[in-house]
Amino acid sequence: MAGTGTPKKSSPIHQYATYTNLAFEMGAVIALGVFGGVKVDKWLDTSPLFTIVLSLAGIAISLYLMIRSSLKPQKKSRNEQKNTD
Repeated sequence: MAGTGTPKKSSPIHQYATYTNLAFEMGAVIALGVFGGVKVDKWLDTSPLFTIVLSLAGIAISLYLMIRSSLKPQKKSRNEQKNTD
């Protein structure tokens, strides 16, 4: 039964799934920041203050997550190279 296994980690499908997941994760974090900022602004009656602050915080967190996940494969490949030497 050829071709019924799980895709290899270097396959294009796995890469597409990884980047698609990253895009949805970034969108969710930013949307959560905007939603939370709007709710806090309504609660404290401060016009756009917390919406702006929490939106920027969501962008910063999503960039951090993106950089962390992009560096993770490099660390794995370095460890694999050390193990083969």
